[in-house]
Amino acid sequence: MIKTCKVKELQGYSYRCYFELTLQVLGGKWKPIILYHLSRESVLRFSDLRRAMPNITERMLTKQLRELEKDGLVLRTVYREVPPRVEYSLTPLGASLMPILMQLREWGVRYEKHLGGEGKFDSDDYEQSGEVEPVDRAACPAS
Repeated sequence: MIKTCKVKELQGYSYRCYFELTLQVLGGKWKPIILYHLSRESVLRFSDLRRAMPNITERMLTKQLRELEKDGLVLRTVYREVPPRVEYSLTPLGASLMPILMQLREWGVRYEKHLGGEGKFDSDDYEQSGEVEPVDRAACPAS
């Protein structure tokens, strides 16, 4: 019989197991995709992220970035210029998620093959199924 654990409450999170906590932090359609794009570049501006995800609204992207920043996964750097410039990058904590997210990506590659997509999307207009190298985070600013 499965044991039901007591609810833990910590810094606005309410969860029974670590998996539930992880899904609360990464939950939703957009957060893993935002983290994936940030892993492929050292720094991205809001407009870069918006172009990379044409189906997300500006309001949703703003909300998701704020939550990722609050959770310590994304660093938001504001440059006091005219016009103001804001850049986003992964924190070391955010970068630590990338091996897990890259495994999910690789599962997607295998699932696309299962669906019969192998060879159908080989042009430069599509993401290639080969290995994707995330940016080296050794020089990542501390959070």
